[in-house]
Amino acid sequence: MTSKFKDTGFTLLETLVALLIVSLGMMAVHTQLNRYIQSTTFIEEKSLASWVASNQATLMSVNPVWPALGITEIEVESFADRDWALEIEVLETPIENIRRADIRVYRIDDREYLIHSISALIEPPPPDDFPPLRWLATGTELNP
Repeated sequence: MTSKFKDTGFTLLETLVALLIVSLGMMAVHTQLNRYIQSTTFIEEKSLASWVASNQATLMSVNPVWPALGITEIEVESFADRDWALEIEVLETPIENIRRADIRVYRIDDREYLIHSISALIEPPPPDDFPPLRWLATGTELNP
């Protein structure tokens, strides 16, 4: 005896195979999103550490006291809602009036992991009797 109704739809095996393919695709998407978040976090932290190091190099270059030779550790609190540890090594250079400052930036809670480092060349501050510079009205020359 033949049935009037034709069998339609998917079998259980076909449905399971389709679900397996979809789940593998979703796992790949999840992995890529996780990598994206990790790289974004790394780039953010690297940029902030770069700013902290650049700020310190600028402070050292405008400081009225020439930095002493050796290694100094300082802490920068609450820059971008994070606390930073800086290790500054000031070295002599072959040029008498220039010192090199190597600035390394760490998170305070993880001083084993170096986030960013820069080197800066620092000149000595001008002597006390050095006249201040004044700009002329033309703005093109300096008049001591």
